[in-house]
Amino acid sequence: MKARRFLSKKEEKEVVAAIMEAEKATSGEIRVHIENTCEVDPKSRALLTFGKLGMDKTAARNGVLVYVACESRKFAVIGDEGINSVVPEGFWEDVVAHMGECFSRGEFATGLTRGIIMIGEKLKKYFPYQTDDVNELSDDISYGDAE
Repeated sequence: MKARRFLSKKEEKEVVAAIMEAEKATSGEIRVHIENTCEVDPKSRALLTFGKLGMDKTAARNGVLVYVACESRKFAVIGDEGINSVVPEGFWEDVVAHMGECFSRGEFATGLTRGIIMIGEKLKKYFPYQTDDVNELSDDISYGDAE
């Protein structure tokens, strides 16, 4: 399964809609990045991707990346230092567990959309939506491993 075909066009739209919905509850910025393979620990790869996508440039340093390596069957959820400095250790564990359950059943779009909504719900306690909030990062899915 190649990254650009991991989700159907309809599923892509559902994931983007989930990002937009989740960001209505929080000033946090959520992105999804999908690539083919990951030869290292997925958190390490996610951190590298986070920087390449410029996610460390948000004003409040409150970006969250959902990273998926579809062929390697690996994924990670990571937050920027603004989030990590205020949330408890293991903050993403329930999101990762829920997504992992969906992924194990082959329900990738469901896992992503539900995980994203959970991320928005969790972030709103620490980074509530502000009326002057600016969407600092694209809501579109980004892809690696260009074909």
